[in-house]
Amino acid sequence: MIKRLFFTVVLALFCVAGVGAREYKVSEIPLVHLQDRTRYVSNPDNILSAAVVDSIDSALFTLEEKTGIQVLVAVVTGIEGGDCFDFAHRLGQENGVGEKGRDNGLVVLLSTDERCVQFATGYGLEGVLPDAICKRIQSQYMVEHFGNDDWNRGMLEGMKAVVAVLDGSMEALPEEDDMFPIYFFGVIMLLGIALACYAVWAAGRCPKCRKKNLRRVNSIISGRSNGYIIHDVTYCCGECGHTFVTKTTSVDPNYRGPRGGGISGGGFGRGGGGFSGGSFGGGSFGGGGAGSRF
Repeated sequence: MIKRLFFTVVLALFCVAGVGAREYKVSEIPLVHLQDRTRYVSNPDNILSAAVVDSIDSALFTLEEKTGIQVLVAVVTGIEGGDCFDFAHRLGQENGVGEKGRDNGLVVLLSTDERCVQFATGYGLEGVLPDAICKRIQSQYMVEHFGNDDWNRGMLEGMKAVVAVLDGSMEALPEEDDMFPIYFFGVIMLLGIALACYAVWAAGRCPKCRKKNLRRVNSIISGRSNGYIIHDVTYCCGECGHTFVTKTTSVDPNYRGPRGGGISGGGFGRGGGGFSGGSFGGGSFGGGGAGSRF
């Protein structure tokens, strides 16, 4: 009886824990802006406090009045499919975020279950809010707080930085303090140069006595391959008399490319697609933005 009661309690706890942990479809995100033009933050699971939502709404309303830029912020427990990039861009595309012709829409998605924050920008914002700036805002203002489940502070500080960049009040983001990547690649570059210098120096030594007194005594063409001429070069050591042959290559000036059909041309295109419209402006949405995990 006690064992049965124990398993019943455990099962009930799991059921309670699962309540509210919803995975939203794009069409299920409440569009608060449709009911009230001064609201921009969709917060159906009450992850953010009312005070933080009001503060962000006020800043985004002022931003739109001043610049025309439209922002949709969605803060949810989970999303269907788990792909934050795709979800954020579809959210903007299907709801017409941004002014038509200016394409100045921005979607900010926070999913606590996926542990991701994603920015998605319209074509018109890719100049003022490029991918690198989106990523820096996330890393400098949001990710650390989100990693500690401090959703309010991370979203508030991040959105303040976004608004400051978009309205021009922040001329530049603070520089990253971490110089490790620069030092790391500098060391790698120096090591590469040192290895190249050593290879050049070692190539002139006799493989038998290791002295640097080699003389080139003969060179013949031994073949051709893919635009290169292969040479068999004979060297003799002036110290020990050791003779050996090495292969070198040079460019074939008579090479005209491989026989047969050529490669068909093609290129990369940019995805696009228009908004379906609505109370938002109906701008065209791009593939810009950035995302971070925490």
